[in-house]
Amino acid sequence: MTTHTEPGDPVGAATLEQLAAAGRYNRWMFDRLRPWLGRRVLEVGSGIGNLSAFLADRERVVLTDTRAEYLDRLRARFAGHPNIAVARLYLPNDDRVLAGEQFDTVICLNVLEHVADDASSLDAIRKLLTVGGRLILLVPALRALYGTLDEALGHYRRYTRGELAAKFAAAAFHLRHIEYFNLAGITGWRLTGRVLRRRAIPAGSLRLYDALVPLFRLERWLPWRVGQSLIAIGERRS
Repeated sequence: MTTHTEPGDPVGAATLEQLAAAGRYNRWMFDRLRPWLGRRVLEVGSGIGNLSAFLADRERVVLTDTRAEYLDRLRARFAGHPNIAVARLYLPNDDRVLAGEQFDTVICLNVLEHVADDASSLDAIRKLLTVGGRLILLVPALRALYGTLDEALGHYRRYTRGELAAKFAAAAFHLRHIEYFNLAGITGWRLTGRVLRRRAIPAGSLRLYDALVPLFRLERWLPWRVGQSLIAIGERRS
């Protein structure tokens, strides 16, 4: 994950550790993305592998990050998987480490908001895909939610649906699908980062949230949709 915070920033690391224990939430997120997943997968910004574990049955997986401590943990965690490789990747300027690789899927979850030049990063990702390959992207949504928690995590921005669609078009992606995700997360994020102005997610709140995920999954059946995050699927046409 490329951030504009200092290397070794403890807020992002602590958040990843908290999310590692949020098994229901991680499974819910992955289930929403699974229909778009191919067989040869590059994950941009794998962190400590919270979502990477769900990719272990793919034919070929390359997990990437920028931080050495995360890469070491990924190598140790997936050492027994010959189909999984680990590499350091900086976007948008250092995709040479993957020269010769062919991916039908790039998965990029909660990463693009950390990158100053998101337009060039989307262009670099498109070049890593085969024709017909898909980018699975998840980013924070709703500019009105931007607060101290976003600042502490190194977020440059939160996205609107129209803005994200325009960035996909500018990067020559065909937008196959876009939807909001995690309606229930809006209240907690606003309370933490805008009202209370905290710079970390309360551990107790995340545990309670994870326990309630079976209820939150019902959001897909609501007649109107909005959410803390946006999921977008882009396809490389040529």
